[in-house]
Amino acid sequence: MALCRSLLRRHGVKDIRMRASLCAPFSTSTARANELPLAGVRVLELGQLIAGPFAGQLLGQFGAEIIKVEAPQKGDPLRVWRELDVDGCSPWFRSIGRNKRSVAIDLRTDEGRDLVRKLALRSDVLIENFKPGTLEKWSLDAASLHPHNPDLIYTRVSGYGQTGPWAARPGFASVCEAESGFRFINGFPDPETGGLSGPPVRPNISLGDSVAGLHAAFGTVLALLQRQKKREKGEAGGTTVDVSILESMLNLMEGIIPAYDRIGTVRGPSGSSVTGIVPTNAYPCLPAPSAPTTPVYIVIGANGDSLYARLMHLIGAPHLAGPRARAEPPARRAPGGDRGRDRGVDARAQRGGGGAAYGGGGGAGGARGEREGDRGGGAGAREGRGAGDGAADERGGGDGDGDGWHVKMPGTFPQLEGCDPKPRWAGPDLGAHTDEVLMGELGLSAEEMSRLRREGVIE
Repeated sequence: MALCRSLLRRHGVKDIRMRASLCAPFSTSTARANELPLAGVRVLELGQLIAGPFAGQLLGQFGAEIIKVEAPQKGDPLRVWRELDVDGCSPWFRSIGRNKRSVAIDLRTDEGRDLVRKLALRSDVLIENFKPGTLEKWSLDAASLHPHNPDLIYTRVSGYGQTGPWAARPGFASVCEAESGFRFINGFPDPETGGLSGPPVRPNISLGDSVAGLHAAFGTVLALLQRQKKREKGEAGGTTVDVSILESMLNLMEGIIPAYDRIGTVRGPSGSSVTGIVPTNAYPCLPAPSAPTTPVYIVIGANGDSLYARLMHLIGAPHLAGPRARAEPPARRAPGGDRGRDRGVDARAQRGGGGAAYGGGGGAGGARGEREGDRGGGAGAREGRGAGDGAADERGGGDGDGDGWHVKMPGTFPQLEGCDPKPRWAGPDLGAHTDEVLMGELGLSAEEMSRLRREGVIE
């Protein structure tokens, strides 16, 4: 954080306050740990590398007891990934392995598997990210464990899920990122065709694995809540949480699938910008006097109209935010219509440092296309629960056929055994439920509703 502050001050940015997100102090207080939300939940982590262990890290951070099983002598391969510390262990592992108890057991031996089986029968959650079928061969799968521990939450992470024609494929985050369309839209566009001008860009982190780990942790917490409800009804609470790296990446694709379904728009690659929104880009700035040959960029995210107007005044270009500009906001966001304004911001950024945008609250801070996926490529590897059209419902508004909005959207991920959360309706029209909620939940009368509408309080 001190480094960030010094860099910002070097460019004229003063009085920057940041939340303390780095170098958090360690706590040895058992009483404090027992107050965390997941205190009392025991998790047996059979995962290695990133996806499974990241899910375990998140659960452990909030109080779960994590027992991590590793191979004797070598341990989790992440121990020796990337840069190594003075003891030969990766600092990355020290981070992702926080709050975990490491147990070295050889799963390739009968006795080792028997020990793990006994631990599983004493656990609330088991997390694994082996290739599908591996734990079945070792009789450590959910079907083998649930008869002896019917309340066990069995969370599985793989490339393409436990079912479907691609289930047996090895799952690599880099490949799943490409198959989801993520890599394609993050490449740099060809100015003539709008397609990729070269290889799609890879983020310099294992994004797909970490996103799958987030989904695994989320699915595990959902399953724990579901288990509590089942127990209240006298039922066994165990279930399987099935997480796919590909589906997790597909969940990040925002409005790309609905826009293609409804309008036929194909989101293309955008390089360092965001399609149709400006100014949102990385702009070159004057270098620091102490490092005149080092390229310096400022990232600006003035997405909203008010932020845009403030930024234009801040950089001395109020004519780009005058009445005419406000009267034609779509032009500012339209493909091609942003180039003049983008160039204006770019030129100003090169003449001055990045500090002004901070000081004025300008919102600054230091493979596969959709059509392919729609035709049944990576996204069609298996049937997703809750997939397909949003449910037609009169409360969801109408698209001209009197039967609500019909729009394709990603399925519901992660998948929980015995749970099929289909969409009940698509995003509703503005205020479609105002009467239903305020009269039904708060007991407002028709007269009160009319008065509030006349006064502009509700719509």
